[in-house]
Amino acid sequence: MPDVAARLAATGIEVSVQAGAGAAARFPDAAYEDAGAAVLPDAAAVLAGADMVARVQPPTVEEVAQLPEGVSVVSFLQPGQAPEIVQALAGKQATVYSLDLLPRISRAQSMDALSSQATVSGYRAGLTAAEHLAKFFPMLMTAAGTVRPAKVLVMGAGVAGLQAIATARRLGAVVRAYDVRAAAKEEVASLGAAFVELGLESQEGSGGYAKEQTAEYQAKQQELLAAEVIASDVIITTAQIPGRQAPILVTRAMVEGMPAGVVVVDMAADSGGNCELSVAGEDVVTDNGVTVVGMTNPPATMPTHASFLYSRNIANFLALVVKEGELTPDFDDEIVAGTCVVRAGQVIDRDAPPPAPAPTEATATGEITQDESSGKEAES
Repeated sequence: MPDVAARLAATGIEVSVQAGAGAAARFPDAAYEDAGAAVLPDAAAVLAGADMVARVQPPTVEEVAQLPEGVSVVSFLQPGQAPEIVQALAGKQATVYSLDLLPRISRAQSMDALSSQATVSGYRAGLTAAEHLAKFFPMLMTAAGTVRPAKVLVMGAGVAGLQAIATARRLGAVVRAYDVRAAAKEEVASLGAAFVELGLESQEGSGGYAKEQTAEYQAKQQELLAAEVIASDVIITTAQIPGRQAPILVTRAMVEGMPAGVVVVDMAADSGGNCELSVAGEDVVTDNGVTVVGMTNPPATMPTHASFLYSRNIANFLALVVKEGELTPDFDDEIVAGTCVVRAGQVIDRDAPPPAPAPTEATATGEITQDESSGKEAES
């Protein structure tokens, strides 16, 4: 965003923006120029001489070839799903940070782009459901009779799920929600929704995420959820596991047992889908009249506020690695180290044991030397 470009420029960073980059989000080139950024005609001009490149999606192999040697890159890389991109970036001697690996700690919240974009996605899911349902969401008392409120079931009560719950509630629906984490019950209740309890063991994972469930657990979960699903007018599914295929929550058999007019909004369609019939980017209407909406890249449908949030996440991350206009990342910082996928061309092995602690002054021998490497002026 232009105001973030101005904020970065004020710290000594030279900011270059590709012409038209902000057009879809309603940010004209002139606004970037007024903010002190250089607006350049194409990607090649922007990348030439850049020290730091900020992106949303990971680059393609072809785009990596255009990057300068030794460049730093920050984006949603999802390295586990793009090993060829990681290797291509390593070949450029790049240093790469992936925001989907951000540690779940309080200090990192202002940089948490996964959560900020999930907020957008959850809101859009609620609206998408209302648009596709051939009924009102709220209860209406009319002279012609009473219209009963829609019954919405939200599966997954992470950031996206909670925002979907809140949006459906604002629209007047009766909302129930399910999550494999028992800790989500309190958050669901705080939004005025009822929490669905199946009597299964809580599946708490690390960092506040749900852990990957076994096939036996998923089969039992599907069996117990069937009655909840069939009793709903709308099902919104949000369950995702970072770096892995989304779990199936709504089976083909469940969909075939639904009455005509039910809407399934699958927010996990990009990672395989929570519904067995989901197709990313398509609305599938079944023979029995159920609509399955495979949402794809929901933040792109709200580019202004998605950019508002993401650009601030990026700026807050850059504040960690850029000091007084120089690129000087501190790899002892938990956030910097946690997000780093490639460091100066070396791919980080996240399964390797941590390095042994440095020798203490009492045990160290030999000459003490100082690392004289320095950062360089950064361009975003």
